[in-house]
Amino acid sequence: MLFLVFELGNNRYALDVRQIAEVLPLVEVKQMSQAPPAVAGLFTYRGALVPVIDLSQLTLGRPAAQRLSTRIVLVHYPDQHGRTHLLGLIAERATQAARHAASDFVASGVANPDAAYLGPVTTDARGLLHRIDVRTLLPPSIGALLFKEPVDDQWGLSSSKIS
Repeated sequence: MLFLVFELGNNRYALDVRQIAEVLPLVEVKQMSQAPPAVAGLFTYRGALVPVIDLSQLTLGRPAAQRLSTRIVLVHYPDQHGRTHLLGLIAERATQAARHAASDFVASGVANPDAAYLGPVTTDARGLLHRIDVRTLLPPSIGALLFKEPVDDQWGLSSSKIS
């Protein structure tokens, strides 16, 4: 399997490329009023508004460093209703790929309910590599904020809006 490797602080993480739509340079995002700190804002991608999460803010409590290697990774995020949305992830040093078999990753033995997105780990020449699962990345409160449940209108049509 192929993984995008990125860093948050001094730690390295792997994201299965099958969950990725595209890797973009860091672009300016429009901040959302009253949003949690991890929500960097919104940007327009091919005519659609896409919410963006700052992974450094989410995991470390500080904004991502503004480097040439800091990227917006567009992922296919499945919401709690089974719909898939584009979600931008700001990730530092997101410039490498690595191949690993699924069986290379093993349980870390540590369960952290505040970091449910952290999956199994493997090691390579540079050390520990933690796999991240997009499906469990967002706390439910942030997922609900970004991807509201569709509302039926008077004609029985559904619509959903990013707030």
